[in-house]
This record gives sequence, structure tokens and C-alpha cells, in this order.
Amino acid sequence: MVKIYTRGGDTGETGLLYGGRVSKADLRCEAYGTTDEANSALGLARALSQDSRVKAVLKQVQRELFTVGAELATSPAQYENLRRHFSIVTAEMVERLERTIDELDEAVRLPPSFVIPGASAASAAMDVARAILRRSERRAVELKEADLLVNPEVLRYLNRLSDLVFMLARYEDRALPRELLTGEEVT
Repeated sequence: MVKIYTRGGDTGETGLLYGGRVSKADLRCEAYGTTDEANSALGLARALSQDSRVKAVLKQVQRELFTVGAELATSPAQYENLRRHFSIVTAEMVERLERTIDELDEAVRLPPSFVIPGASAASAAMDVARAILRRSERRAVELKEADLLVNPEVLRYLNRLSDLVFMLARYEDRALPRELLTGEEVT
């Protein structure tokens, strides 16, 4: 049986996908670690959601975040190995996110003011995930600026995904009174 611990990271280093060791403080580790954090928050949101459509969309993007993470955990020198063996983030994936955002936008009337997270447990978890996704996007930008990100679709995907998660949270709460969404006092 394979053990969960390897002791290989005890010195503060970790292995990248397809080889190479880097500090656990490396930009790549921060980027894929933040993406993993967002994926966990999305899992919490999915577990809390009461809506089957929201659950299905969240599960699909959770799977896709593993593809994002694999790209972030691969050095540019090994990127062709990744392309040969795994899926990569594509323009079609980004376009699908955009279509889903547009569909949700038609189904939800956004309040005219800022939304205060916490109208429901599920939407609050999605808002946490959205904020983490924005941080993941910033980490991916750092990789791009350091010439460590090969595929520009990763940035587009993370950007659209945070927008999608915002809309999913509003869709989850679509039947709630506006006051719960905005924190406005009822008069």
C-alpha cells in the first residue's frame, strides 16, 4: 500500500509535475496551491448548495481546476510532456464558462448595490471561493511575468471562473429578498 507521506518535502522542497524540485515557497507552488484551496472552497459550496444546476456546474469546474493545477505545476521545459499526456486549458473551456455566465445573467436580477456575502451558507462559500480564485489568478499573473506560464488560456480561465462563481452565488440566492443580499435595512 502507498503511504500518504513520502518525507520528500521535509526539507522545504517539493517535486513539480514531470520532474524538477523547487522550494515550497516557489511561485508555482503558491499558484497551484491557491488553485487547490479554491477547489476545496468550491467543494464546500457544492456540499452546501440546494440547487442541482449549481452543484453540476461546480463539480465540472472542480474537475477542470485539476487541469489548471497541472499546468501551474509543470515547468515550461516539461510543458510538451504535459500536452502529450494530459488535457490543457483551452479557449473552448473559457467560452463554455462565458456561455454559462450569460445564461445565469439572464436568470438572475443583480441588486443595484454591492452584494454582502452571507445570504446563505452556499453562496457565502462560493464568495470565499471567488476571492481565492482571484488570488489564484494573481499568482498565475506572477508566473506569466516570470516566464513560467506557457498557456495564456490559464489566466483567461481563472478570470472567467471567478466571474462564474460570483454569478452562481447570486443564482443560488435568486429567490431570497434583496435585503438579505445587500444588507439594506427594510423600511
